[in-house]
Amino acid sequence: MTDEPFLKPVTWVGTSLKDLREFPDAVQDHMGYALYVAQRGAKHQDAKVLTGFGGAGVVEIIRNHRGDTFLQKKSKTGRETPRHDIELIRQRLRQAEQIAREKKL
Repeated sequence: MTDEPFLKPVTWVGTSLKDLREFPDAVQDHMGYALYVAQRGAKHQDAKVLTGFGGAGVVEIIRNHRGDTFLQKKSKTGRETPRHDIELIRQRLRQAEQIAREKKL
């Protein structure tokens, strides 16, 4: 018997896995570990709640690598997440919720 906690599954929606694989290896490793921490029911130190999604538990993970920030916000209005990115997150959240409902059936 192991003392390892049950890991929640990761469901990749849309191009999210492909997008992650385009990051440098060090960033992929960091993001992968942050996902592992989430699978165990905890929150990685670089994860923060992304506001505007109610109680959906949407978080963002930001990683600096060689002077560039991955998952950086490219908004022209300061640090606000661009509208296109918010809409993509909403769409993928709806897809993930549908997948979860189908798995329960």
